[in-house]
Amino acid sequence: MAMEHRASVETTAPTVGEAVERGLAKLGLTREQVEIVVLEEGRKGSLMGGGIPSRVRLTALDPTAAEDPDLEAARTVVQELLERMRVTASTTAEWTVPEDEHETRHALIEIHGQDLGIMVSRRGEGLAAMQYLARMMVGRKLGRPLPVILDVEGFRRRREQQLRRMARRAAEQAVERGRTITLEPMPSNERRIVHIELRGHEGVTTESVGVGRQRKVTVVPKAGAGADEPPSG
Repeated sequence: MAMEHRASVETTAPTVGEAVERGLAKLGLTREQVEIVVLEEGRKGSLMGGGIPSRVRLTALDPTAAEDPDLEAARTVVQELLERMRVTASTTAEWTVPEDEHETRHALIEIHGQDLGIMVSRRGEGLAAMQYLARMMVGRKLGRPLPVILDVEGFRRRREQQLRRMARRAAEQAVERGRTITLEPMPSNERRIVHIELRGHEGVTTESVGVGRQRKVTVVPKAGAGADEPPSG
């Protein structure tokens, strides 16, 4: 007998309550419609970072409660694309939570299966190419654009966590040393994660410098911290 699929999502935030609210927003459900599991209690860090976010898992109690026509269309397209590529995998879909009112939510399609490493090799270039193709196919199917993000077994989530840790360490170093710290070159979506992670930091600001594939983020101590003069551009 086929197993019942229930929509589920894991989210992180500074507090358990905020993480739960993010999960509810992704699923489009209320607290009464989900099962909530606290995976990790967060704790605050020092002024320079080092805190651990809270992490929760929300699962829809009703398997059909979180159905959404656009999400299902995107998931179906990706599933069909995988079949054409002769890749054995399953897919789930959820909406991302915008960081602010100016951003658009995206359809996040998670790909699950065995031997999917080739899709995330070379820092996810294959996944990026497949994502571009999926967006075109979904847009054609719906007759309008729909922002789609693909992830393979949590690759993007793990990379985001790595980037957030990298950003916090760079901020600590920038303040301690009183000089600008330059991170490795990275694509725009990864630079954005660093900017968001540090945008509320009391001791540093961030800037993107460079061109094309060599564009990178610099973490600059704020005035009075003994920083070097920020790079232009």
